[in-house]
Amino acid sequence: MDSHEILYKYITATHPIGDDAWAEMQPCWQPMELGRKQVMTRQGEVEHYVYFVIEGVQRAYIEHRDKESTLVFSYENSFSGIIDSFFVQKPSKYCLETLTRSRFLRIHYNDFMRRLEKHRSIESWTRIALMATLSGTLERNIELLSFTAEERFTTLLRRSPQVLNMIPHKYLASYIGVDPATFSKLLASVRL
Repeated sequence: MDSHEILYKYITATHPIGDDAWAEMQPCWQPMELGRKQVMTRQGEVEHYVYFVIEGVQRAYIEHRDKESTLVFSYENSFSGIIDSFFVQKPSKYCLETLTRSRFLRIHYNDFMRRLEKHRSIESWTRIALMATLSGTLERNIELLSFTAEERFTTLLRRSPQVLNMIPHKYLASYIGVDPATFSKLLASVRL
């Protein structure tokens, strides 16, 4: 199956957008490849693209006081990009980088907004996708503020067990808010 077909199936699984809307939007999704550990968006830059990940793993992180904290991962068959910077076209507060060699389809802000304004179905799909993203972000905030380290670890692995094999453990440790030594202890002691 070609990359655009995969993207179309992913989008329409959330909300149907119609053949006419897809025919107009599909050519705007351009292929892109990046190597391992490539910065896609820097802190302070405006995000001009939304990415659909065909292959590879990326992470968004914030640099603060000489420390990096991982906010989110994206991988095959998911969207990536600094979504808040993209939609408000203001400088990003965090960075986005590839962790592995990655292939994407990406759409520029101007192309996306033109289609969003023209096609009600694309606007509806975007609203539904953003509500799901907001819901996930609020769940993650609850986890970070209320759960123990062990609960955050088990929640991560129940939600996405594949990450143990895809993502370096130091980034997973950062994501759940523990140091790498604590992550190793959790990995050795927690039964799933």
